[in-house]
Amino acid sequence: MSHFSILVVLTLAAVLEAGGDALARTGLHAHAMGMRMGFFALGAAVLFSYGITVNLPNWDFGRLLGVYVTLFFVVAQAINLAAFGVRPSLPILCGGVLIVAGGLLMTFWKA
Repeated sequence: MSHFSILVVLTLAAVLEAGGDALARTGLHAHAMGMRMGFFALGAAVLFSYGITVNLPNWDFGRLLGVYVTLFFVVAQAINLAAFGVRPSLPILCGGVLIVAGGLLMTFWKA
């Protein structure tokens, strides 16, 4: 699997995890029990899909999850803005630059 393909799969996994977390969060704040259970069930299914997807690439586990954390951070910030209207603060942006730099090193540095 090429680096690009792995990054696509890991980005999909990040969307599934952050999306599943957002569904669970929405369920926690829903007033009607039926809506709450629906969000929880959908969130559980999405998070299960994430668990399968994140483990598809054949990289070693440490590298895989290190790069994944970078993609998860970026996707989580996008979902936080789109779904909840929260913009990342300056400390989050500065920390994010370090996270992304680390992810790029783990992805492209030839050991």
